[in-house]
Amino acid sequence: MPGIEAGLDALETEQSGRPSLRQTLVGKVLPPVTAIVVVLVVWQGLITFKIVDDPTKLPSPSDVAQAFHTDWLKGDLLGYIWTSVSRGLLGFFFALLIGTPLGLLVARVRFVRAAIGPILSGLQSLPSVAWVPPAVIWLGLNNSMMYAVILLGAVPSIANGLVSGVDQVPPLFLRAGRTMGATGLRGTWHVTLPAALPGYVAGMKQGWAFAWRSLMAAEIIASFPDLGVGLGQLLENARTASDMAMVFEAILLILFVGIAIDLLIFSPLERWVLRSRGLLVKS
Repeated sequence: MPGIEAGLDALETEQSGRPSLRQTLVGKVLPPVTAIVVVLVVWQGLITFKIVDDPTKLPSPSDVAQAFHTDWLKGDLLGYIWTSVSRGLLGFFFALLIGTPLGLLVARVRFVRAAIGPILSGLQSLPSVAWVPPAVIWLGLNNSMMYAVILLGAVPSIANGLVSGVDQVPPLFLRAGRTMGATGLRGTWHVTLPAALPGYVAGMKQGWAFAWRSLMAAEIIASFPDLGVGLGQLLENARTASDMAMVFEAILLILFVGIAIDLLIFSPLERWVLRSRGLLVKS
């Protein structure tokens, strides 16, 4: 059947060439822009038609834009972002250093899994805000407390993600690696970790989400002038001042940073892992 064979050949043929500018705009840029426009229209509609006519409860988009503009002119906007992002990324880096070997240990040693595995799962489900009071008591109001909260929030997710990835490695890969002399640390580095990358990347992505949420909880609850003003501190200051425009400014900045880190770091990493395994279809 020539027609069927031609169709199968077409399915197996890898699509080449970069998408055109129009395809990129329509497929990647237009959907989020449309969503943002719809949200702004609905938001402004609630104000215009006086469905919510109390500015202390819901400020207008222009009021929030003015709050952004004021902080930009004062030179504070980038400082708020950098204070939180630098803490979050550094804390996440330390969480990787701890969570990766811990995940490997839990995945490969049966006794350790039986002893620590349920604890990691329980810690992952524990709200990050619960760690702030004991961290303040143990370490005081300083950056060490912030990093401790980030670690306690992110390490379980990273470790559990790696455990899940290792569990999904086909036993044939491990046997082939041992046959070729990849045992011990060499086997872990050259066989286990590469094969477990999808689960590991998923754990890192979730770990960053927990790290960012943990940091925001720590900055909101344990505010202190010497720590500098991050996004969580900005949100708490706005609440104290009953400034809803600043509250929305802080919320939008927290949301923006979370999305930006995902788009700039984790989404490309995830696409690379999937593409290297032939699981990502180019469009």
